[in-house]
Amino acid sequence: MPGFEAIDTATLAWIIAVMAVSGFMQGALGLGFPTVATPLITMVTDIRTAIVLVLLPCLATVGLNLVRGGSLRPVLAEFWMMPMYMLIGAAIGTRLFVAYPEFPYALLLAGVIFVYLNLDRLGRTQWPVMARHRYGFAALFGVMAGVSEGTANVAAPPLIVYYLGIGASPLLLVQALNLCFFTGKATQFVTLATAGGVGATQWLVTLPLAAVAAAGAWIGIHVRSRIDADTYRRWLKWALFAIAIILIAQQVPFLR
Repeated sequence: MPGFEAIDTATLAWIIAVMAVSGFMQGALGLGFPTVATPLITMVTDIRTAIVLVLLPCLATVGLNLVRGGSLRPVLAEFWMMPMYMLIGAAIGTRLFVAYPEFPYALLLAGVIFVYLNLDRLGRTQWPVMARHRYGFAALFGVMAGVSEGTANVAAPPLIVYYLGIGASPLLLVQALNLCFFTGKATQFVTLATAGGVGATQWLVTLPLAAVAAAGAWIGIHVRSRIDADTYRRWLKWALFAIAIILIAQQVPFLR
């Protein structure tokens, strides 16, 4: 598949459309940009190019969510350790991936999502013990999210299960999610920029795409501001279902 040097007009149009749609999803739900954008862009380019193209637009949409979501003080006061737990989990997950690269981590994560959604359908996802011991469970699910990021490149599902489990409001949930996402993607950017062989010119090429993604996110944020908490939670569970389907599709050879 082509890289930066072979992006033609049709490919560029596809990439721009993907950025706009993925940005809207990130704005409307507070998550999902890399999960949607990366596989769709990988359809027309190589995986390394896709990761580079997605990174700054993803940071732009995450940053916009943080800025438009109100004060970060309540989130930092209660969940400031979550990014740290994720970094610990990511280190564990990366080692697992290096040691056992053929293990179907994405399929395992998809299976966990389906189990959770089925429990939700049966009304068994309200766990008072989680709300009573929220900080202990924060460490557990934060590390799980990091492991998921390190193995399957998707951190959101364990975080969503935790924040829904403790009854977080949509505003607090989105802010907490994006605080974790921003830490992870900023770390990835620094790593690629300093030791990943990605030059300044390649990053500059992605800045207009970041603007497109941010515009989509801006619209999505306005849509989210007009829905109630129950509707948002339903959308979030549908997003989990879509993530599980994407994870499974990525394991099917003719779809990759």
